[in-house]
Amino acid sequence: MAASEVASDAVRHRYDWRFQRGDITIAIPLTPLTNHQIRLAARPVGLPTPANWQATEEPVTEPGEGGVLVKVLAISLDPAMRGWMNEGKSYIPPVGIGEVMRAGGVGVVVASKNPAFAVGDTVSCAPGVQEYWNVPADHIKRSGMARIDLRIGTLTQWLNVLGMPGMTGYFGLMDVGQPKAGETLVVSGAAGAVGQTVGQVAKIKGCRVVGIAGGPAKCEWVVKELGFDACIDYKASAPEGVAPGRWDAVREGLKQHCPQGVDIYFDNVGGDILDTVLARINRGARIIICGAISQYNNTTPVQGPKNYLSLLVNRARMEGIVVFDYADRYHLAIAEMAGYLKDGRMKSKEDVVTGGVAAFPATLGKLFSGENFGKLVLEIAAT
Repeated sequence: MAASEVASDAVRHRYDWRFQRGDITIAIPLTPLTNHQIRLAARPVGLPTPANWQATEEPVTEPGEGGVLVKVLAISLDPAMRGWMNEGKSYIPPVGIGEVMRAGGVGVVVASKNPAFAVGDTVSCAPGVQEYWNVPADHIKRSGMARIDLRIGTLTQWLNVLGMPGMTGYFGLMDVGQPKAGETLVVSGAAGAVGQTVGQVAKIKGCRVVGIAGGPAKCEWVVKELGFDACIDYKASAPEGVAPGRWDAVREGLKQHCPQGVDIYFDNVGGDILDTVLARINRGARIIICGAISQYNNTTPVQGPKNYLSLLVNRARMEGIVVFDYADRYHLAIAEMAGYLKDGRMKSKEDVVTGGVAAFPATLGKLFSGENFGKLVLEIAAT
C-alpha cells in the first residue's frame, strides 16, 4: 500500500488498530469519520443565545486537487466574533446565515494534495467552529494558512502571543502607537489576549505601563506576573463615604497612576473607559482603537466618544488597527516575540476550555461576562 493511499484512507476512517510495515503505517479502518460543526442560525440581538446556533454534521471527504484536509485541534475565541455575526459593512464580510461560524485555530494536516503541506504538519489556519476543515487549493493562500513551529511556542501560544491577538497587539502598538522610552501607556482589557501582549512589549520598549482590568485577581496577575507598573480595577467599589454615583474607579486610578498624563492608550473596550482616558491624554498622544467589547452587544446605537475634542486640544491622534493589514509582516513579529518568550521577558496566559465544538456557544459567552482569564481557547481535539 502506498503512503498516499494510507493518507487517503485516513480521511475516511478512524483507526483503532495500526501496525508498521517498513516506514509505512498500516491502519485498519473501523468507523467512518464525521465532521461536527456549529453554524450561525440567526443574527443575534444583544448577547448571543443558543437560538443563534445550529449544530450540524457531515461526512469527512478527501481534499480536492491542490487542497488540504486539516484536523482542528483548537480554536481561538475573540471579541471580534460578535462583530462578524452582524449584517453590515465592515473590514471583513459577515458570517452568512447557515455558514460554519468563523474562527481562527490550529490543526494538523491529515491529508494533502498540495506540495506545500505534508501529512503531519501543524498549521495555523481559519477553520471555523468544526472538527475538520477541507481547504480548497484556491483558499489556502487567501486564508493565511501556514505551518507553525512547536519548538518556539506551544499550540495555545500560537493562538495567543504568536497568533492573531499577539499580531494585533504588536502592530497596533509599534506601528500606530509608536512608543518611546519613558512614555506612559495605558491598555484596557489588560489581562486579555491583546492586552497582555501590548503591555509586555511596551515594557520591553521602555514605557511605563498601566493596565485596566476587571477584578483584583486579574489586576494582581498583570502587575506581579506580567510586570506592568500598575493596574486599575474598573470594577472596584466606591470607598466608604463616597456615593457610588460619584465614584469612577478608572478616573481615580488614572489620577493615581498616571499623574503626568497618558501618552499612548490602547483601547479594547470603548464606551465610558475610552472617554475617561481621553480626559487624561497628553499633547501628541496616540490612541489605538482595537476593539470596543463594551459596545458589541448593545441593542441601541454604539456609544461614540464624548470627549473627542481632547484630540483637538492635545493635537492627538486616534487610529484604528485591523491585524490583517500586516499579514506580510507577521513573521517579523513572531520572530521577535518568540525570542522574548524564550528569554523569559514575555509570558503567554491562555484560558483553555475543553468540550469540543458542542461547548462553543457557552464558551463564547465567557468573553462578554469577563469570566475568562487570559486568551480564551476552545480545545476541539486532544493532541
